[in-house]
Amino acid sequence: MTIASILTIVQYALAPYLWLIVLAAVVLLGAQLIARLGGYRYLRHKSAVANGLALVAGLSGLAWIPAFTHSQLAYVATTFDWVVMIAAIIGVAIFALLVFHPLSYLLRARH
Repeated sequence: MTIASILTIVQYALAPYLWLIVLAAVVLLGAQLIARLGGYRYLRHKSAVANGLALVAGLSGLAWIPAFTHSQLAYVATTFDWVVMIAAIIGVAIFALLVFHPLSYLLRARH
């Protein structure tokens, strides 16, 4: 299989979710940019609330990721299925942390 055919398959697989990918990128970049303009630096700011919210968002993926993909959690049966599910949960948690962490800085800076 050539690279062009692989990219074509990926293009068709991502096409229904393109609007969601763009929205997530806008939210992530917007939160980071606004906070950085306000003096935010990731390693200088500590937020247990942002860490907790990211953990909750990641674990909530067990409920909504299968539904989002028109599947069920009961269909996650093989080791590879669980690896993919855990990777998706970790991805959601990292995305949530990258959004909630600068937002917690902005909320704390206002008080």
